[in-house]
Amino acid sequence: MDFKTFAFFLFSLVLVYAGLRVITARNPVHSAMFLVLSFFTAACLWMLLEAEFLAITLVLVYIGAVMVLFLFVVMMLDINLDRLREGFWRWFPVGALVAFIMVLEMGVMLWQPFGAAEMPAPHPQPADYSNTKALGRLLYTEYVYPFEIAAVILLVAIVAAIALTLRRRPGTKHQDPAKQVIVRRQDRVRLISMPAERSEK
Repeated sequence: MDFKTFAFFLFSLVLVYAGLRVITARNPVHSAMFLVLSFFTAACLWMLLEAEFLAITLVLVYIGAVMVLFLFVVMMLDINLDRLREGFWRWFPVGALVAFIMVLEMGVMLWQPFGAAEMPAPHPQPADYSNTKALGRLLYTEYVYPFEIAAVILLVAIVAAIALTLRRRPGTKHQDPAKQVIVRRQDRVRLISMPAERSEK
């Protein structure tokens, strides 16, 4: 067994263990930390497949930004763990069915003739090969329309999320630009004439 095969099995075992601990850990903070570990090991597997750009993106974007934000939110929230576990056994059959379907799909993919033995191993690339350049050329030429459609869908999702969170709540302070533009000096400033008083020492 060479080093690359050993590293693949090592990262795969760590990824499976971290994925199981994400859903079995009792503390939500521990679940988020195990999710960070699973992202990191997945990035290591992508490095073995010579997908350096995707691996670095996974580390920088998901681990460095998204998961850190999730971790801060989980740590700031006062989560009642006993209340979260109340409906566990009620939804356990549904979760077990979904897990069985996922395991069955993975078994079908690994079984012949869909197995990994039929898939060719990745060919070694020359020293001047750039994974980022090849991905960008493919993304902006052959898949430019699906890429733009995905960008529009994400933009609509962001606008919808902002519209849902900006609800009018009683007691909140907000500004109305339309009223600020039409305001007059007489509405804001009032001059009062007061007699002068002389202080006696």
